Amino acid sequence: MSDVLIVGGGVIGMMTARELSHAGMSVQLLDMNACAKESSWAGGGIVSPLYPWRYSEPVTRLATWSQSSYVHLAQQLLEETGFDPELRQKGMFMAAVDDAEEALNWAAEFHRPMEQVGARFLYEKEPNLAPGVEQALWMPEVCSIRNPRLGRSLRRSIEMDENITLLEEHRVSELLLEGESVVGVRTHKGDYYADQVIICAGAWSGELLRQLNLNLPVEPVKGQMMVFKAEPGLINRVVLMGGRYLIPRNDGRILVGSTLERVGFDKQTTDEAHDSLYATAMSICPKLKDYPVEYHWAGLRPGSPEGVPFIGPAPGYENLFVNAGQHRNGLVLAPASTRLMADIVLQRRPIIDPQLYTLSGRLVG
Repeated sequence: MSDVLIVGGGVIGMMTARELSHAGMSVQLLDMNACAKESSWAGGGIVSPLYPWRYSEPVTRLATWSQSSYVHLAQQLLEETGFDPELRQKGMFMAAVDDAEEALNWAAEFHRPMEQVGARFLYEKEPNLAPGVEQALWMPEVCSIRNPRLGRSLRRSIEMDENITLLEEHRVSELLLEGESVVGVRTHKGDYYADQVIICAGAWSGELLRQLNLNLPVEPVKGQMMVFKAEPGLINRVVLMGGRYLIPRNDGRILVGSTLERVGFDKQTTDEAHDSLYATAMSICPKLKDYPVEYHWAGLRPGSPEGVPFIGPAPGYENLFVNAGQHRNGLVLAPASTRLMADIVLQRRPIIDPQLYTLSGRLVG
């Protein structure tokens, strides 16, 4: 029996395990598959919400705290594990934005570096973009991280931590109750118990909580992406245009994403999405036609109302907590989400007002 049992081994689950372990707690971390192989693996890794000014203040607060912590986290994980998460501090262009004035006002209010630039500046930085873009918004401090490699380095960190027991391929079939307490979980490989239980199961979190008649409005939202095997230097910065984006990697690969589909737990790729993503890539960087598509995949985001996650205790249960619903900003919000979750569990002074993310009053029915 451990101090804490965490259900869900994505980036948020693993970061939560590390945070609680560093505070001296013993942790069991369960995942139905292998760690960081669902939405944590499938995303793009931009360390900023897309069009950040269009989100509500609760998302902005988490994103701002997280963005400033990734530089330290990436370096710490590299030194600790030898696995480089490949954080790129190259900035992000948002081309042809209709509400640029609102964006600049938001940046001034929240002290985020942003400026409007013309075609000359844009094409000096990214000469291979499609011609004809007259202006763009430029956020020089936006980073991207190679999320599969972040997942690998976090998993290695978990393996090295004596306070954490990693249990992969453990699908939870039931939450175990004693009175008003969740004392553990049942899996096909056995029962596991802890003083406190945290649900960090992404798009599957709502399914688990429905066993307790808690209707958490978190649903799967499919996103399809593809990657081109290009050469280093074709694109050097994240470029966002028309709601979609290109993300370069250190080895030259360029990701294009993504779709937003509410089709339940279906992770199948489609020809329609393939063609649409390919067209998006050509419209942003026509020279990608000279490079092959290496892979096309899909993942399931944990969708929530307005993208505001649920972080805190589950109503009616003394020792059950939830950290889910980050929608398409799971990697962006992960450091702040996990720190806030740890603050709540450990009864520390929270970094952000937890009432912004409470489950009370936000459940359905």
